[in-house]
Amino acid sequence: MIQRDNYILGVLIGLLMPFIGFFGFYEYRFSLFSFQEFLALLNQQKSLLSAMISISLLLNGAVLTYFFQKQLDKTAKGIFFTTCVYAIIAIACKWFL
Repeated sequence: MIQRDNYILGVLIGLLMPFIGFFGFYEYRFSLFSFQEFLALLNQQKSLLSAMISISLLLNGAVLTYFFQKQLDKTAKGIFFTTCVYAIIAIACKWFL
């Protein structure tokens, strides 16, 4: 049986949620473009890339809040860890790309 309060589950959720946010961002704002055109647009416009990463991280924040309220602290810490990694990547994209 899978224990709901563990670090690995939190890391997996933290890795998954930004991808869901990424695809939601694509569907909401750029569904008229093909996915390949969208990726090319992200490559050309770095400000769009940082905005997309930021919106994707909002999902992690929402899930993180949920797990803290349910007092599943180990899972929340795993989500927080991956959120920090994604935030560092977002800052690096904004500064260096």
